Amino acid sequence: MVDFTIVTPSYNYGHYISECLESVAGQEGVTVEHLVMDADSTDDTAEVVGRFPHASFFREPDKGMSDGINKGFRKAQGNWVMWLNADDRLRPGALREVKEFVEDHPEADVVFGCWNFVDAEGDFLRRMTLFPFRKAMLENHLCYIASTSTFFRRATTVGEGYLLNERFKCVMDGEYLCRLAAEGKRFDYLPRVLADFRMHGQNTSQKHLAKTDVDGILALQLQLAERKAIHRMYGIRLFNDEMLNSVVEGFLHHVFRIQKGLLRWIHRNSCREVVPVAEPKGAD
Repeated sequence: MVDFTIVTPSYNYGHYISECLESVAGQEGVTVEHLVMDADSTDDTAEVVGRFPHASFFREPDKGMSDGINKGFRKAQGNWVMWLNADDRLRPGALREVKEFVEDHPEADVVFGCWNFVDAEGDFLRRMTLFPFRKAMLENHLCYIASTSTFFRRATTVGEGYLLNERFKCVMDGEYLCRLAAEGKRFDYLPRVLADFRMHGQNTSQKHLAKTDVDGILALQLQLAERKAIHRMYGIRLFNDEMLNSVVEGFLHHVFRIQKGLLRWIHRNSCREVVPVAEPKGAD
């Protein structure tokens, strides 16, 4: 049995994907299958992936990122499954650390950890430390857990038919996590830095910010609508009147924002690198 399945959705990210592939190929002490689900890229992605014998390359058009990830989920054979975006990286030793953690936590369905933000060149920007799971925060604030450092027990999530909602184009991770939590799945926090999340301005969650053209504004509003749909479905809803619910939503957003800041400060020294390294440039 394979320990981990890594699903990487890809479309014209050939200039980043080699680092993603290297980060998976370099994992030690575990067995891994790496499924690259490519949406018919027109750049050199296929050539780059071909240089990594550990990866399986599947190339066909899809209906969006969620569809591509679901295709990988359906093919997965690993005990644990995660999706790693083509521009992100696993930290050295991350998978072995997760394997040891889940062996000690056999009741866990979802395991999430910390991550580093890096810039377009891969240089360290800042570290995101977290804290034990807060269901109400997930439902009423933002998706404060990063998909790039989150792992799902296949038998109790994907294996039971829990897949991404393909109507969500931006906040599919937030809806998926809320749905798993609503179904009573157990979330466990692993205080280790498991991945690097690359910030380059073209990320799905960033590329429409501060746009002034009508298409960009519409795309941002659709992204915000996905967040609102999550709050309405899983969060606190006190009224039938949408305007009143929006007031409550705004209040709760700031309450949980403050709580998140306090919890991150309390747990600021709990998260560490899996493999000790020299303090990255720009670290506090």
